[in-house]
Amino acid sequence: MQGIRIVEMPDCKMVSSGIGMFGEEKFTAFHDWFSALPPVMYPQNFLFWEDGKDGEPSGMHWLQKLEDNMSAPEGFEVIDFKGGLYAVATDIDQQTDMDALDAERDAFLAKVGLVVDESRPRMGNVITSPAAEKILGYNQMDYYTPVKVK
Repeated sequence: MQGIRIVEMPDCKMVSSGIGMFGEEKFTAFHDWFSALPPVMYPQNFLFWEDGKDGEPSGMHWLQKLEDNMSAPEGFEVIDFKGGLYAVATDIDQQTDMDALDAERDAFLAKVGLVVDESRPRMGNVITSPAAEKILGYNQMDYYTPVKVK
């Protein structure tokens, strides 16, 4: 059984949290906004680390896919998201051995003729619903690595 899958994300509009950290007011407001959206089959919010530019601080950056019937809350920017192919692995949130996950992913990519695309960020999202979290006792997380043909 394969532990890595390849998905294709479309170019789309995303609402951006901007760079922040957990516990900061704007970051919490972003989380509260997307968490109150109607549930969908697969989460459409993605979290990644972003290095600050032009003297700005580094931090976490959250994105939420903007559907046609949605509008961004006041204070948050809508950005153009460059989609593409992603290698996706699933593990337990905050307990993942990232070295082992990366080794499994890299072996899979080499086998199928893909490489990591460093021009796009690696992202993650928690895929566990509250009901599933209650049963499991933890959250599962999907780790998205952008890839391209070798």
